[in-house]
Amino acid sequence: MKYSDRKFDSAVDNYEKKLKGKIEGKLVFIVCDLKNKKAFFSLAPLSRAVHNLDGEMHVIVGDGKSQNYLILKKVWHVYGDLIKKLKTDKTKALRDFINSVNRRTNSKVFKNIFKKPEIILYSNEHGFTGTLELEYNNKWHKRYRWGELIGTAKTLLKQGFDIKKNERLGISFELIPKKEHLELPLEDYLDSYSIAFAMAVEAKRLKANVGLGASTSKFSILANSVRTVDLISTLVGCELDREVDEDVFKKFKVLSGIIGAKKLEFNDAGFGIHGKGYTGKMFFGENVGYPTLDKKTRWTSPGQMMLKDRYEAQTKFEKRDPIMRYAMTETLPLDIFIQTCDVDYEKIRKRSSKIKSILDKCDKIRVIGEEIDGLKTDFTVYLVNEDKTIRRWFIASDSDVTKKYDEEYFRETGIKCGLYANFPSGEAFVTPEKVEGLIVGDVVVSIDQSHRIDSKNPLVIKVENYEYKVISGPKKIIDKMKETKADVKEKIRNIEKSKALPASITRMYKKCFNYIGEFAVNLNPKAKLCDYLIVNEKIAKMMHVAMGMGFDPDRKTMYHWDMVINSPRQKMDVYGIDSKNKIHWIIKKGKFGV
Repeated sequence: MKYSDRKFDSAVDNYEKKLKGKIEGKLVFIVCDLKNKKAFFSLAPLSRAVHNLDGEMHVIVGDGKSQNYLILKKVWHVYGDLIKKLKTDKTKALRDFINSVNRRTNSKVFKNIFKKPEIILYSNEHGFTGTLELEYNNKWHKRYRWGELIGTAKTLLKQGFDIKKNERLGISFELIPKKEHLELPLEDYLDSYSIAFAMAVEAKRLKANVGLGASTSKFSILANSVRTVDLISTLVGCELDREVDEDVFKKFKVLSGIIGAKKLEFNDAGFGIHGKGYTGKMFFGENVGYPTLDKKTRWTSPGQMMLKDRYEAQTKFEKRDPIMRYAMTETLPLDIFIQTCDVDYEKIRKRSSKIKSILDKCDKIRVIGEEIDGLKTDFTVYLVNEDKTIRRWFIASDSDVTKKYDEEYFRETGIKCGLYANFPSGEAFVTPEKVEGLIVGDVVVSIDQSHRIDSKNPLVIKVENYEYKVISGPKKIIDKMKETKADVKEKIRNIEKSKALPASITRMYKKCFNYIGEFAVNLNPKAKLCDYLIVNEKIAKMMHVAMGMGFDPDRKTMYHWDMVINSPRQKMDVYGIDSKNKIHWIIKKGKFGV
């Protein structure tokens, strides 16, 4: 490891000794100055210590005063007065809002998210101060390929995001879980701190406004999120919906004026670094939901509403414009991040557009591999339905978040929808109308995290009558799939019961639950085999399919598991067939034929 194990472990031990008996079952909320590098890099061992002691953590890193934090402080103060049974206009507004949500959800748990964190810390010159006093422990960190990392950040921010002066960029990063929850390499998590910091430094140089944030990850989609994350999400979503003609939003509108929610800061662009786990469920979003202004449909999170991407069923009903664009990566090793992200995005977009132009001519795609150890990939991707009334189109914009809305989609449909991307990038993908056949995944699959697949024990799925079944594969992966699908089913049932979403959407979630949601050809020439799906699904000449959610508004469900197929190893033939039975080659014997 490029970092010192001894120094990192010593920092964790030091924090544990100081925190033991003080934070178990409690929430540690930290406000950190972006200019304070010692504070930022101390967050890694501090978060590991907090999690080892069964505490939770939420971090806001900013350049100057955070308006969102100031609003949180006001809310905590009003809730404190409410608990003390003080009768003021402020406590009445908050009580009325909470009671309205209680009546709507037939529960009394909503008030819990308003509780002030037990421990609040601030970064200063010498250490963290506040409820407790803690010194910085950042000596584990050292600069590595810093100039190249800054160059990569510049490429992403200019070619990927086209960040402009005074735009607000939000960067999310990962806190360090306790060891038993860390199946991915610790070094990769630590590398992600350098990546996040480099993105922030370069964005500041480009004169953008930058904020970073992180919170404790959850390891079930049914687990509650950190309560301060739930609170800020609720405030943002309700502020966006403050004019909706429903009692809960009318009550919030009164509260909004008191806490100054109009000053909430919204990101123009977001960059997320994701490791293992989930943010956790948000009470208001999954039990009330955020309606469109005409109440024709609802969203379960303000992030969905702000992004308004083309793939969501709600987008065509949402008259408001998207207000942000978003891209994500994983906790990649720093070397791989530089190698695969510092590329010419214009060339990748042209290559992807060429694949799209070829396959959009076709009615179906044949994917056939050679038999290996008694298994042979052999499946068909159908792009049109039987009566030719539906056609599925390829998408080639997986690296473009340069604007807040997709101009090409707007020209085609008249709908303004937001842009979403991956970094590293490089794929042409489609939501299949139908898939039939056998698929042998032998590289990696992403469930709660990326899981490498041993090519000698591949994950094999069979698809017929639209639905897939797992035939064989690694027990650990299959068990995780079963566990997660059970949780997703329960989540859908809960949303269906609460009516946070229209019945038409939850019916679609159930209908598409076992569908294949994506077929993609990988195109990034610099992507190399590693532990992470987001890289492997871009390796040129390979391909991937996804179980679950698709990228068309009528093919949504609540999970999306990408699985990569090593077409060079399987000597794959991939070709499209058009309506006149003419063949259009993409890959021959595992090599590009286009």
